[in-house]
Amino acid sequence: MSLKIRLARGGSKKRPVYRIVVADARSPRDGRFIEKVGTYNPMLAKDSADRVSLVAERITHWLSVGAQPTDRVARFLDTAGLMKREARNNPQAALPGKKAQERAAEKAKKAEALAAATAE
Repeated sequence: MSLKIRLARGGSKKRPVYRIVVADARSPRDGRFIEKVGTYNPMLAKDSADRVSLVAERITHWLSVGAQPTDRVARFLDTAGLMKREARNNPQAALPGKKAQERAAEKAKKAEALAAATAE
Protein backbone atom coordinates (compact mmCIF):
# COMPACT_ATOMS: atom_id res chain seq x y z
CA MET A 1 0.00 0.00 0.00
CA SER A 2 1.61 3.26 -1.11
CA LEU A 3 0.80 6.29 0.99
CA LYS A 4 0.52 9.89 -0.16
CA ILE A 5 0.48 13.08 1.83
CA ARG A 6 -1.83 15.21 -0.28
CA LEU A 7 -4.53 17.86 -0.35
CA ALA A 8 -8.24 17.06 -0.02
CA ARG A 9 -10.52 19.90 -1.11
CA GLY A 10 -13.29 21.28 1.02
CA GLY A 11 -15.13 24.58 1.28
CA SER A 12 -17.76 26.04 -0.98
CA LYS A 13 -17.62 26.97 -4.64
CA LYS A 14 -14.89 29.54 -5.38
CA ARG A 15 -13.82 29.44 -1.68
CA PRO A 16 -11.52 26.41 -1.33
CA VAL A 17 -10.11 25.14 1.94
CA TYR A 18 -7.84 22.11 1.84
CA ARG A 19 -7.06 19.44 4.42
CA ILE A 20 -3.58 17.96 4.27
CA VAL A 21 -4.18 14.25 4.66
CA VAL A 22 -2.35 10.94 4.57
CA ALA A 23 -4.21 8.62 2.21
CA ASP A 24 -3.79 5.47 0.19
CA ALA A 25 -2.67 6.50 -3.30
CA ARG A 26 -5.60 4.60 -4.83
CA SER A 27 -8.32 6.43 -2.89
CA PRO A 28 -10.09 9.42 -4.48
CA ARG A 29 -8.92 12.99 -3.86
CA ASP A 30 -11.72 13.93 -1.46
CA GLY A 31 -12.45 10.37 -0.39
CA ARG A 32 -11.20 8.11 2.35
CA PHE A 33 -8.03 9.07 4.18
CA ILE A 34 -6.02 7.66 7.07
CA GLU A 35 -5.21 10.80 9.05
CA LYS A 36 -5.56 14.56 8.80
CA VAL A 37 -2.17 16.19 9.38
CA GLY A 38 -2.84 19.84 8.55
CA THR A 39 -4.82 22.46 6.68
CA TYR A 40 -4.21 24.93 3.85
CA ASN A 41 -6.38 27.99 3.21
CA PRO A 42 -5.32 29.68 -0.06
CA MET A 43 -7.83 32.52 0.52
CA LEU A 44 -5.70 33.96 3.34
CA ALA A 45 -2.78 36.33 2.75
CA LYS A 46 0.54 34.68 1.93
CA ASP A 47 2.17 36.02 5.09
CA SER A 48 -0.70 34.85 7.33
CA ALA A 49 0.26 32.29 9.99
CA ASP A 50 -3.05 30.43 9.52
CA ARG A 51 -2.60 29.91 5.76
CA VAL A 52 -0.80 26.58 6.29
CA SER A 53 -0.95 24.67 9.55
CA LEU A 54 0.87 21.36 9.96
CA VAL A 55 1.12 18.70 12.67
CA ALA A 56 4.89 18.29 12.40
CA GLU A 57 5.18 15.26 14.67
CA ARG A 58 2.69 13.19 12.66
CA ILE A 59 4.10 14.30 9.31
CA THR A 60 7.62 13.21 10.28
CA HIS A 61 6.16 9.86 11.40
CA TRP A 62 4.40 9.31 8.05
CA LEU A 63 7.49 10.38 6.10
CA SER A 64 9.56 7.88 8.10
CA VAL A 65 7.19 5.05 7.14
CA GLY A 66 7.48 5.93 3.45
CA ALA A 67 4.59 8.27 2.65
CA GLN A 68 5.32 10.41 -0.40
CA PRO A 69 4.15 14.04 -0.44
CA THR A 70 2.67 15.56 -3.58
CA ASP A 71 4.45 18.53 -5.18
CA ARG A 72 2.34 21.18 -3.44
CA VAL A 73 2.57 19.50 -0.04
CA ALA A 74 6.34 19.06 -0.52
CA ARG A 75 6.57 22.85 -0.93
CA PHE A 76 4.77 23.33 2.39
CA LEU A 77 7.00 20.81 4.13
CA ASP A 78 10.12 22.44 2.72
CA THR A 79 8.98 25.84 3.96
CA ALA A 80 8.28 24.37 7.40
CA GLY A 81 11.70 22.66 7.44
CA LEU A 82 10.30 19.12 7.67
CA MET A 83 11.91 17.86 4.47
CA LYS A 84 14.22 19.06 1.72
CA ARG A 85 12.63 19.64 -1.68
CA GLU A 86 14.92 19.66 -4.68
CA ALA A 87 14.39 22.55 -7.07
CA ARG A 88 13.13 21.49 -10.45
CA ASN A 89 14.80 22.59 -13.65
CA ASN A 90 13.38 21.82 -17.06
CA PRO A 91 14.97 24.13 -19.63
CA GLN A 92 12.99 22.40 -22.41
CA ALA A 93 9.71 23.70 -20.96
CA ALA A 94 10.56 27.29 -21.92
CA LEU A 95 11.19 26.48 -25.57
CA PRO A 96 8.44 27.23 -28.08
CA GLY A 97 6.63 24.36 -29.76
CA LYS A 98 7.60 22.78 -33.06
CA LYS A 99 5.21 24.89 -35.18
CA ALA A 100 6.28 28.12 -33.49
CA GLN A 101 9.94 27.30 -34.13
CA GLU A 102 9.13 26.65 -37.81
CA ARG A 103 7.29 29.99 -38.07
CA ALA A 104 10.18 31.82 -36.39
CA ALA A 105 12.68 30.23 -38.79
CA GLU A 106 10.50 31.16 -41.77
CA LYS A 107 10.16 34.74 -40.52
CA ALA A 108 13.93 35.02 -40.03
CA LYS A 109 14.49 33.66 -43.53
CA LYS A 110 12.12 36.28 -45.02
CA ALA A 111 13.81 39.07 -43.02
CA GLU A 112 17.21 37.90 -44.24
CA ALA A 113 16.00 37.85 -47.86
CA LEU A 114 14.52 41.33 -47.47
CA ALA A 115 17.79 42.64 -45.97
CA ALA A 116 19.75 41.10 -48.85
CA ALA A 117 17.37 42.67 -51.42
CA THR A 118 17.65 46.14 -49.87
CA ALA A 119 21.45 45.90 -49.64
CA GLU A 120 21.79 45.38 -53.41
